[in-house]
Amino acid sequence: MKKITRALISLTDKSGIEGFAAELTQLDIQLLSTGGTARKLRDAGLAVMDVSEFTGFPEMLDGRVKTLHPKVHGGILNQRENKQHQDQCAEYGLENIDLVAVNLYEFEKTIADPDCALAGAIENIDIGGPTMLRAAAKNFNDVTVIVDPADYPQVIKEIKETGNTVLKTRFRLAVKVFALTSRYDTAISKWLDKVDIDHNSFFAGEE
Repeated sequence: MKKITRALISLTDKSGIEGFAAELTQLDIQLLSTGGTARKLRDAGLAVMDVSEFTGFPEMLDGRVKTLHPKVHGGILNQRENKQHQDQCAEYGLENIDLVAVNLYEFEKTIADPDCALAGAIENIDIGGPTMLRAAAKNFNDVTVIVDPADYPQVIKEIKETGNTVLKTRFRLAVKVFALTSRYDTAISKWLDKVDIDHNSFFAGEE
């Protein structure tokens, strides 16, 4: 198993991220990030590359498109021992992303507000986060994926010991991803199912 060389970190729950990211940096792991997470890491004195610089494509559409790019998903999803994958990565300049630390927009917190309107709820449906998480979890054989800050210490311990995490840990973390995205989608579905679209103006001024 190759050593982890690059991590993508994009978090709503940023608890403990400074210490975790600092340890990754000390282990010569490059940090990629977006938005508020990137700012928080820089404020902690850490070197961070914006995902937009990594992809060569800007964040756009009010932040709706940040990580939905082949350089991100190719970097996560390529199988490191698959020669065809590696040939394609070389052809298109795709670089490995070996660790993904992501958690999701707080949809349930948003809809807990009794004044929450449909438009506000919709904007708090995370697209890029679940996509990255599912990609990393699908490729758990090669990629470490973290959704829970409680897993930071074990991941750091294993990287220090071997340069990577062990397969058993990567599989356990992947299972946590699918449990999280399942709950997330269920919460969205249940809330939307209660919306009376005929009496909920989606856009300001809509009749």
